[in-house]
Amino acid sequence: QVQLVESGGGLVQAGGSLRLSCAASGSIFSINTMGWYRQAPGEKRELVADITSGGTTTYADSVKGRFTISRDNAKKTVFLQMNSLKPEDTAVYYCNANIDNGYWSPAPYWGQGTQVTVSS
Repeated sequence: QVQLVESGGGLVQAGGSLRLSCAASGSIFSINTMGWYRQAPGEKRELVADITSGGTTTYADSVKGRFTISRDNAKKTVFLQMNSLKPEDTAVYYCNANIDNGYWSPAPYWGQGTQVTVSS
């Protein structure tokens, strides 16, 4: 059983910062790409940023220069540092990880989501 547990969401004023964390636990042989997605009310879930096991990062255009994704492979944790937050960043943020449990083919897992609300 694999679990992804997120933390760090909350309410912040525009221009403020938040740091999200997501820790993976359970039957894990290796973790490939880890990432953060978000879904605003009435919108589709979208990629915010992801990072490969080697550290290569990808960002949505809307967050480039403001958000930074990083990971600690030893702790099986991915982080999202969000600066200069805007009201349009308000959404539920979901952690995603492509995990190899050593028995089956690698598969994507999702966290439960954490609410980020940015007030104007």
